[in-house]
Amino acid sequence: MEDYKNILIENYTYNLPDFSIAKYPLAERDASKLLIFKNDSITENKFSNIDNFLISNSLIVFNNTKVIQARLNFEKKTGAKIEIFCLEPYFPSDYEQSFSAKHKVQWKCIVGNAKKWKSESVYKKFIFNGLEFVIQAEKIEQLPEAWIIEFTWNGDFSFAELIENNGFIPIPPYLNRESEELDTTRYQTIYSKHKGSVAAPTAGLHFTEKVLEKLISKNIKLAELSLHVGAGTFKPVKSEKIGEHEMHSEHFIVNKDVIKDILAHRGKIIAVGTTSVRTLESIYWIGVKILAQKFAETEVVKILQWDAYQLNKEVKIEDALAAVLGFMERKKIAFLEADTQIMIVPTYKFKIVNVLITNFHQPQSTLLLLISAFIGEKWKDVYNFALAKNFRFLSYGDSCLLIP
Repeated sequence: MEDYKNILIENYTYNLPDFSIAKYPLAERDASKLLIFKNDSITENKFSNIDNFLISNSLIVFNNTKVIQARLNFEKKTGAKIEIFCLEPYFPSDYEQSFSAKHKVQWKCIVGNAKKWKSESVYKKFIFNGLEFVIQAEKIEQLPEAWIIEFTWNGDFSFAELIENNGFIPIPPYLNRESEELDTTRYQTIYSKHKGSVAAPTAGLHFTEKVLEKLISKNIKLAELSLHVGAGTFKPVKSEKIGEHEMHSEHFIVNKDVIKDILAHRGKIIAVGTTSVRTLESIYWIGVKILAQKFAETEVVKILQWDAYQLNKEVKIEDALAAVLGFMERKKIAFLEADTQIMIVPTYKFKIVNVLITNFHQPQSTLLLLISAFIGEKWKDVYNFALAKNFRFLSYGDSCLLIP
């Protein structure tokens, strides 16, 4: 097994006390603490001042995905509660088509209390525009870690409207509380646009209009892409070695103009969050695969878990991105749509991202491995500093600016 696959997950742990986990967001988004790691030194500031630590003429890249109200509660005639957690569309498989569909859709879902739900359908009554309607959920097929659930409903409205009126925001399980009204807005970035995530790209939760204006005034260009965050982001690494862990796959969309911006700003790319990192780095490897003719142009564009360690690492950034743009020209598409399963672990050499804005991640998580790949063993100093200085951890916690 290759060296990168032999990495032991036990080496990426730390003691995270419960009181360090932020159960709720601060009243003001940009009032959170900001840890700055630069030139191997660590300092502390406020997130509202982040523009002071970023260089002008950079490109900052945000993930504009929007969290959907993915948790639906049903009740059997016996009174047993059945919770259905929508993960991703199954039929139609396209997000926009699924959200705009009326009367019937199929989604890949996690089912709570599944043992008490045999073969019968479950129902839920709800009020929409003053009228009563009924949603029916039926189990279609069991997958290894999920179910295909078919939802049907009366009433001439879309699935998007249905879940917005009946669902709950799926806040992370480690918060150990039910979602509340404030989560509907605060577990969402201010620039969220495209529905599809079941977890927020939490590094972006700190940004406010005022912070964005300060970045623009410093001649930092703003760019957006969309990666829909799946429930796999919370999937613990249960294997001893990382090579035995299967990374989840996520779907992303990037505009051609953003790829041109990346080319124009190479060497000065700031990624907001690990989801933006995964997308940006995947674009490079897609270019490498195109140059190597690793997939037919009719295939779904996909980066597999270990592609980045097995493909040609010497391809220049400009050549890889030019290959992607050429591919898009040939296909006459303005947006690159792809799936990525990329696994970023120590030994990985970053191709696109130069600076990372992120939150503090769970012990023994793939996200912590990504941080270690980005700043090396110094991640331990960063996390020890944050714990000693009472930083707030995880989704609703404080922020971290990493400049290797």
